[in-house]
Amino acid sequence: MIHLSNITKQQGNKILYRNGSFQINTGEKIGLVGPNGAGKTTIFRIITGEEGIDGGTVSKSDRTVIGYFSQNIEEMKGRSALEEVKSAVGNIGDMAARMQEYEAKLCDPDLDPDEMTKILEVYGELQADFERLGGYDLESRAAEILTGLGIGPEDYHRPTESFSGGWKMRIALSKILVLNPEVLLMDEPTNHLDVESIIWLEEWLSNFKGAILMTSHDREFMNRIVSKIVEIANKTITVYGGNYDFYEKERDIRKEQLIAAAKRQDDMLAKEEEFIARFAARASHAAQVQSRVKKLEKIDRIEIPDEEADIKFVWPVPPRGGEEVVRFEGLSKVWKSDDKEKLVFRGANALVKRLDRIAVVGVNGAGKSTLLKIIAGDAEATEGKIALGASINVGYFSQNSLDVLDPKMTIIDEVHSRMPTAGLGTVRSLLGAFKFSGDDADKKISILSGGEKSRVVLATILAQPVNLLILDEPTNHLDIKSREVLLDAIKEFPGTVMIVSHDRHFLRAVTTRVFEVDKNQLRIYEGDYDYYTHKKHQEANS
Repeated sequence: MIHLSNITKQQGNKILYRNGSFQINTGEKIGLVGPNGAGKTTIFRIITGEEGIDGGTVSKSDRTVIGYFSQNIEEMKGRSALEEVKSAVGNIGDMAARMQEYEAKLCDPDLDPDEMTKILEVYGELQADFERLGGYDLESRAAEILTGLGIGPEDYHRPTESFSGGWKMRIALSKILVLNPEVLLMDEPTNHLDVESIIWLEEWLSNFKGAILMTSHDREFMNRIVSKIVEIANKTITVYGGNYDFYEKERDIRKEQLIAAAKRQDDMLAKEEEFIARFAARASHAAQVQSRVKKLEKIDRIEIPDEEADIKFVWPVPPRGGEEVVRFEGLSKVWKSDDKEKLVFRGANALVKRLDRIAVVGVNGAGKSTLLKIIAGDAEATEGKIALGASINVGYFSQNSLDVLDPKMTIIDEVHSRMPTAGLGTVRSLLGAFKFSGDDADKKISILSGGEKSRVVLATILAQPVNLLILDEPTNHLDIKSREVLLDAIKEFPGTVMIVSHDRHFLRAVTTRVFEVDKNQLRIYEGDYDYYTHKKHQEANS
């Protein structure tokens, strides 16, 4: 369907890939992986024709319908959410209006027979195109997709300009899905989605008949959908058959095989070079020496790709808090604005115990972040009591935490200012654990991506001697490698954790209890994340 053959792409002085090849076949679901800056988004732009290549060929039919969801969404205004989604399917609205005009004319009893024949011919062609584009069920499909992505009937007719950036991303994603293309290109489709929307999208994509090429920082999402991985790394494109977990294992096996092959080659080269050095001055061995010199010149040297060194994060020893970390009784929260009141939750009772790992779950807007804010002291409850236990020191991460970074400072200066008694070696070691090694630690905050800023803030929080971590969407903007660093750190954390995250792999790995905020109530599940999902499934089917 789409073939990229021996492509070479250069940006400035940097070669992204050289002589790379892969293909997208009909109905294939492919994950595109690789470190930031390797050129994944460029692959999408090459396929859509937005960027050219410096070598090789890209083969695809001009008739192939390609849908591309990127993180750069176009401006939306002047339409409702539902109309905006429907607008993705060609000029379907104009076609419907023209069909109505023709239908009205055909009902005219005084219409000339020749004119009627012409209108019927044009109407038939228009109707066939309308049907091919899914015009007859377009509105129901658009509504179904919007609802699946969390925008319900009460918001279908809201103007798009009234939605926040994260919700506009959902509208943009809906537009691509309703298009129902033959090839779907998706750059981080789960960003800004809650777990419920991610699960709905998983099912939709699993049933999608077309081909998919996508990037995602959500490994469980990737595992459930793709059956092939295309890796872009070290200026090469490598294809693996299987999902993300298979790719990780196979990549490590291939790396070990490459290291073994490189060692064998090094041993062989050492023997050849020793022979050349020993007999270079002897006329009797001149022919043999020359033969071996030429042989060595023709050998392709095996290169072992550079790999980031894994730096283990060592927790500072926090004070040992009491067995009761947080207790709240009859907790209620009502947000007030413009003389309007919105109930978030009421009558919440819970006890958080030492070393608990609590996942706080619920649909977007249910009140998860509000509950964490109240516990962290960033918001006040409307009713009820809340008390932290003895000697409890809180470390709190929220999306607003990124705003406290000083854009004029470097990463190392910013972190050092938060832990002034630590030596530079300690600070650099901490930053190394969060993937800021060498010159990266001297970058200015102002030029960092959202994911890099998140890692800086997390590093400053985790470096403090806290014994209660409150983390609100800490995995947002983090790539899979960074999520694993954070996951390993939390597994080793010698204190209590409360976390909101839409990364199910992350929650499954750390959770011991689940607090669900649902329909203005707090429900507690005394088990891990798998236990919670099992119980929810039972409840749904009972």
